[in-house]
Amino acid sequence: MRIAADHHLGVVLETATWRASRDWLDRQGFAAGDVARLNRLAVQLLDELRQPTTSPDTTVVVSGCIGPRLDGYAPERALSASEAHDYHLEQVTALAGAGADLVSAITMTSAEEAIGVTRACQEVGVPAVISFTVETDGRLPDGTALDDAVRLVDEETGGYPAYYMVNCAHPEHFSDVLAAGGAGIERIRGIRCNASRLSHAELDEAEELDAGDPVELAAQCVALRGANPQITVLGGCCGTNHDHIAALADALTGAGAGAAGARP
Repeated sequence: MRIAADHHLGVVLETATWRASRDWLDRQGFAAGDVARLNRLAVQLLDELRQPTTSPDTTVVVSGCIGPRLDGYAPERALSASEAHDYHLEQVTALAGAGADLVSAITMTSAEEAIGVTRACQEVGVPAVISFTVETDGRLPDGTALDDAVRLVDEETGGYPAYYMVNCAHPEHFSDVLAAGGAGIERIRGIRCNASRLSHAELDEAEELDAGDPVELAAQCVALRGANPQITVLGGCCGTNHDHIAALADALTGAGAGAAGARP
């Protein structure tokens, strides 16, 4: 938030609830009622953090984060849209009820699960953001082209998602896909990039965090935005921290060492 305020940029704060759905909480020994309780607390935490924001140029949005039901890198099977709706509705309801401004489904591995999440958001009446993860070839883990996945979700939900994103991939993995364009690609307004160029399989086996080069990653993200001006939400995924976000803010605003020195 301080980086955003220093650079006069808005910021989307994501709740730490990517794995706060029933299956994943069950594995950790939490009770059934903890799905609602923990998601509510996560939203409340970010809502409290955004209250002291004083910069008139910094709009702070609280996004309720939802992750895939199965493995985000290599799901052992595909969920149907109906299964996804029934599973994710509980967490969507909890996040919306706690006051999240929107719900973001992060690292979606298939269009069907994204459709189910979107329908759950429709049912509750909360804005939805769908963020797909892609492999090094720019396709979803199930082989679906990114443009096709976005168009399918829009077709099945009446274009309900506020916008779409790509996350958990390095810019070099999907820049060509964005450049190819398409009706679905035009709906992508956000990117949250990995610091590493490694594939998901390689990252899964890595024993050390690959933080990459924050300045280089920032330059690549800004280049993607230059080629795709509809992209207005930029951030980091695996291997990134506040250093990467500060470098990105510097690159977006043309800030020099003065702004960098104000990093938290």
